[in-house]
Amino acid sequence: MLRIQRSGDGEVVFKLSGRIDEENIAELRALVAAEVSGQDMVLDLEDVTLVGQEGITFLAECEGAGITLVNCPPYVRQWISRESSS
Repeated sequence: MLRIQRSGDGEVVFKLSGRIDEENIAELRALVAAEVSGQDMVLDLEDVTLVGQEGITFLAECEGAGITLVNCPPYVRQWISRESSS
């Protein structure tokens, strides 16, 4: 299960809690796409407990699109780095 909280005050912050897996990617993509283009966006991963391969690919794509990842667990950061370099 993934819980998503949105806040915004100059930048849009999505605080993610739980698991980022294949089931949640479509919803996350839709939320990101629905935001105003050019606005700073942040994904806060502090309360993420598990990330699957599809989640890593999504997060790497987000970073490539200029979305900032904060409070990223070290194993997720390493996996994203490997994904981005391949």
